[in-house]
Amino acid sequence: MATFLAIHGAWSAGWAWWRVHPLFTRAQARLLTPTCTGLGERSHLLGLHVDLGLHIKDMAQVIENEDLSDIVLIAHSYGGMVATGLADRLPDRIKQLIYVDALLPESGESALDLLPSAQRVGIMQAVHEKGFGWLIPPSPLPSDTPLRDRELAISRRGPQPLRTFTESLELRGHAEHIPTTYVYCTDAGPIDSFGLSAARAKRRRGWHFQELAASHNPHITIPKAFAALIFSIASDRA
Repeated sequence: MATFLAIHGAWSAGWAWWRVHPLFTRAQARLLTPTCTGLGERSHLLGLHVDLGLHIKDMAQVIENEDLSDIVLIAHSYGGMVATGLADRLPDRIKQLIYVDALLPESGESALDLLPSAQRVGIMQAVHEKGFGWLIPPSPLPSDTPLRDRELAISRRGPQPLRTFTESLELRGHAEHIPTTYVYCTDAGPIDSFGLSAARAKRRRGWHFQELAASHNPHITIPKAFAALIFSIASDRA
């Protein structure tokens, strides 16, 4: 049984993968969808101490305590920051890395560094006006989000600690041997938060690059096509 570990995006949590769980089960694949500290069912742990490093530690603890190996690591959105740090920390546990419309940092960069300047300004304004100076309020959902998922998301999405976006990632280059694929969602809308990361991935030697005609959350809006693509990538790269 193949093991997939999916890392969610900002303001989100493990619940965001609910549409694809039965598809992975049907394919006899194990899908783990842990939640980062301070979000989702772990929102009671939200505090000023929550930063990118803690979220990387969250995922490392899952791998170590579940004794996982040969993992196909899926990183969505902000989860690209976490997955990049995790792969650098535990490279021997990860068989493949798949970024899905995700941030792709280099050493010394933070999440904010990778976003368009107008979006950075908007985030910091929202933090000071509505986030008490340390929380980023949730961003709008893509317009094609199904009604049931929109209602579920609105009831569960919470603020993202600013430090997860401002802490830079220091990498040692330990993950360079991991087969990696970047999936770029082409229907981003007026603000393309991941164009820089996608362009960077496209230039990476030895990486695979694919485009997907979907908005930012394909695991929600087109779950069957998303799961089929993940299985195809995992099989091809194996």
